[in-house]
Amino acid sequence: MIRRLLNPILADLRIIRERDPAARGTLEILLCYPGFQALVLHRLSHRLWTLNVPLLPRLCSQIGRLLTGIEIHPGARIGHGVFIDHGMGVVIGETAEIGDRCLLFQGVTLGGTGKEHGKRHPTLAENVVVGAGAKVLGAITVGTNTRIGAGSVVLRDVGPDSTVVGVPGRVIHQSGVRIDPLAHSQLPDAEAKVIRNLMERIDTLESELSRLQTCLREVAAGRPLQEACGGRAQSLKDREIMEFLGSGGDSELEGDPGGRINPAMNAPS
Repeated sequence: MIRRLLNPILADLRIIRERDPAARGTLEILLCYPGFQALVLHRLSHRLWTLNVPLLPRLCSQIGRLLTGIEIHPGARIGHGVFIDHGMGVVIGETAEIGDRCLLFQGVTLGGTGKEHGKRHPTLAENVVVGAGAKVLGAITVGTNTRIGAGSVVLRDVGPDSTVVGVPGRVIHQSGVRIDPLAHSQLPDAEAKVIRNLMERIDTLESELSRLQTCLREVAAGRPLQEACGGRAQSLKDREIMEFLGSGGDSELEGDPGGRINPAMNAPS
């Protein structure tokens, strides 16, 4: 039993030294890293939980919360080499599962939805990074090597090798490229990209409207038109806009090869 408790604790120590440049020694980690301390207490309380010991597992988890600011239900299953960085305000629910080598930052919630019994908290596969303040809610699965941006709220399953941002969380990037778990500055800015596309569309529509007004004035004056007044609206990355809005952009764009989408008709109801 002692060996089964020590192996994951040693793995947690190794991952902190590997990923945190501020870690200068084992003693410092033991005394000054609340995320590590919370995991040690959780592994003890989880062992008592699996042995059906009454009250004591919950008492251990409450002591851990008092000392570290991190609340982990003793029923949660946590793999080896998990790193809770800083950790203040982290909440991990009873049926949550966290795979090996996951990284959680402060304010993360792995919570449930509804009051049903059974599996109601998320499952994180291996090497998942959850940014500060992110909320992953419900009995969903987050795939291997996925990054969840700070402040995101994830409510649906996420495939492997994905990047998720926003409220609600949207997959904005998916590939098989190995990621740096600490590279938060490399998260794409999905909102800025969509706003830029919309601004380009507005500029194009205003130009087209101005040209049509000129044509109408020429017709009203009885002068011959120098150029055709009709034209197609330029396709300005409509697919990116519709996918961001979460309205099934692929199916809606299949019948529109010219890119003449009416945003009002395709807006989600």
